[in-house]
Amino acid sequence: MASTGLNGKEASSGTGKAKVVLYWLEKSRAQRILWLLEELKIDYELKTYKRINMLAPPEFKKVHPLGKAPLVTIQAEGAAEPIVLAESGPITEYLIDHFGPWLAPKRWQEGKEDQVQGETEEWMRYRYFIHYTEGTLMPYLVTVLLLQAIRAKSPFFIKPIANAIAGNIESLYIKPNLESNFSFLESQLKSAPDGGGFLCGSKLTGADILMSFPLSAAKGRSGFTKDRYPALWAYVDRLENMEAYKKSVQKIIEVDGSYDPAV
Repeated sequence: MASTGLNGKEASSGTGKAKVVLYWLEKSRAQRILWLLEELKIDYELKTYKRINMLAPPEFKKVHPLGKAPLVTIQAEGAAEPIVLAESGPITEYLIDHFGPWLAPKRWQEGKEDQVQGETEEWMRYRYFIHYTEGTLMPYLVTVLLLQAIRAKSPFFIKPIANAIAGNIESLYIKPNLESNFSFLESQLKSAPDGGGFLCGSKLTGADILMSFPLSAAKGRSGFTKDRYPALWAYVDRLENMEAYKKSVQKIIEVDGSYDPAV
């Protein structure tokens, strides 16, 4: 485990200064939380860990009972104990609510505040994609990872059977579902409000930051190619070339020696 303090600007919220700690695990969704912290330009402590047999090390369970990454702790000035945030969506929403409201679209249409169907299209997209990333897209990519592990780790005398089973799952279940999702995202980018460029419109939001990891991991594999999905490919390129994204990758290279966006 490596630990470092970054940015040099203390996080401020409605409760005063706060100490923010990110528990980062290699080849995990924690990378996009690191990007979010860089985007917010607040001070935070980064603790990095290596996987053990594909799993998070035991230290993670000392922070949260499930021992999964990412984890964030936040301790407000004067608080006796920090709060522990788990799951990428709630972490993103909490950090944006307190430290970066500009990364969420305007919620209400003029004159329709607090009314049913009074939300803007941009905000409805934001709320949807915050949950879509983990609820719909990531399970397919995780299944791809598991099938790869089955192929690689099966004993040689059953490997042909394991390969056949994995191949059938990929062709009958994974491939058509990933194609549907990539096509859906392609169309969503083309129809985004205010000229598009991002999922919710012309500006970066927390939903884009969450989407960065699965799409970067899938890029060039799992049927995600530039020829088939040009708008989606250009979108991922746009995300990967944003200054705070590049800073987050560089932080990991400096602390950990390398960075691999694979799931």
